[in-house]
Amino acid sequence: MGLPIARHLARAGWDVVGYDHDPQRMLAAMRGGLRTSDSAPSAAADSDVLITVLPGAAEFEHVMLGSDGVVAALPPDSSWLDLTSNDPRLARAAASTSAAVGVHGVGAPMAGGVESAQASTLEFYVGGSAVARRHVAPILHELARPEGVRIAGDDIGSGYSAKLLINLLWFGQVAAVSETLLLGQRLGVAPATLRDLLAGSAADSTFARRHLDRLLEGDYLESFGLAECVAELDLVADLAAENESPLEIAAVVRRLHHEALDRFGAVDGEMMVARLLEERDGTLLRQPSAAPAA
Repeated sequence: MGLPIARHLARAGWDVVGYDHDPQRMLAAMRGGLRTSDSAPSAAADSDVLITVLPGAAEFEHVMLGSDGVVAALPPDSSWLDLTSNDPRLARAAASTSAAVGVHGVGAPMAGGVESAQASTLEFYVGGSAVARRHVAPILHELARPEGVRIAGDDIGSGYSAKLLINLLWFGQVAAVSETLLLGQRLGVAPATLRDLLAGSAADSTFARRHLDRLLEGDYLESFGLAECVAELDLVADLAAENESPLEIAAVVRRLHHEALDRFGAVDGEMMVARLLEERDGTLLRQPSAAPAA
């Protein structure tokens, strides 16, 4: 996700310097015409805005708050903008540390895959003070679809919490709709027919309208990893336990995703729970391709 975002900002006129610990990604950035730095702290030291696009909370903690954390390298009056699906508690800790040295922090986890990053049609759930948000707003609007910059609150953790809850519902919809279609198939209602009947019904959803066709094509959305899905569900469960909030339906969704991870391993595919349900049902939702016209 980071590379297409960096490329777009550079094309749009920002002075972009990139860093990744993976030499192959650094090489791809250089081949794409981007300037690079030899370390994250050195990139941060000259930044007006540091943008982090990381796999998850553990990587954010290491990059921002570790022994060589970049927060200490940022100059006063600069900002950091984190686009990671992150733990709101870690973001608050980083914001507290950076505020002490005059650096603003904004958490804006993004929705949308690589295609959205390439087309700059991402969606962001933004948390942070009004002052901090104003500093990074031009960047977010450059990368977002129209109306795609969505303010969750003044608390830097609010955007992360909102994104985690939205993803929780998404993961649950994948499981619930897949199970429903498999039962419908056994009852004589073809998955494609039930998909069409869902449209405009009380059970219609953005998932059904945007992504169900991909599932019926046998595409489990490889732009996001199954292990990352499980990590987010584990984080939601941890936050719920900490706040003494019971999550009964979410616990089933989490268990199914853990079982999918045990079955398939850390593969790419955020809808692999559907593959698990297909395997247990003994049938596929994938529809045969239409025969070519004579």
